[in-house]
Amino acid sequence: MKSYIDIHSHILPGIDDGAENFETSMQMLQIAQKQGIHSIILTPHYKPMHHNAHPESLAALRERLLEGMKGEGLDIGLYLGNEFYFHSGMFQKLEEKQACTMAGSAYVLIEFGPMDSFGTIRNGLYEALSQGYRPILAHVERYGSVSSQRGRVEEMVQMGCYIQINAGSVMGKFGFAARQFTKRLLGDGLVHFVATDSHNAGNRSPQLAECEKYISRKFSGEYAKRLFWDNPLCVIRDEYI
Repeated sequence: MKSYIDIHSHILPGIDDGAENFETSMQMLQIAQKQGIHSIILTPHYKPMHHNAHPESLAALRERLLEGMKGEGLDIGLYLGNEFYFHSGMFQKLEEKQACTMAGSAYVLIEFGPMDSFGTIRNGLYEALSQGYRPILAHVERYGSVSSQRGRVEEMVQMGCYIQINAGSVMGKFGFAARQFTKRLLGDGLVHFVATDSHNAGNRSPQLAECEKYISRKFSGEYAKRLFWDNPLCVIRDEYI
């Protein structure tokens, strides 16, 4: 079985709109192992004007999951991160160690509102770059202002940003438009990561194997390996892609 690294997940229990309890987290991890997922970056939401869990709390939950996995015979590497809803104050929180970069690296996972203008998205990513971070734009297919014009993703990549899409979008789970857009980006070589963005053990469970097989068949096995292993490993190792 091939091995994958998932850089976007909501498996930590009781933190956000992901796993509601420890039992659900363990079910998700069991699915992940069956899928061939070798390592996961845990990325609970971090939003302005919300009560966001401190990294110490996240670390304690991670340790609990590691203990639970040991008891279940599961072997998956778990790393801490956050999915930031963009706001200027996020950089101060990072500097103060009140929030997490991706696996302690210079990479940060950033999302925006689905109706945000392209200018808002571009400027936010530029601010992250100017602060010395390597921004990964979460689920790019969700932003209407980006998907409406083909050249906008290329512009962000040329700026130095990285692009993540959801495996479910590629496989048509979130509608025809999302599937067509992600396939076009894949064909243009503008994707750096395919992740699960998993939230539960049901309709949004950590599934990557089917998508990896599709991309290997439709595009190339080498490209799939970069998306599901090589590039995510660069994040964990804090290396440039």
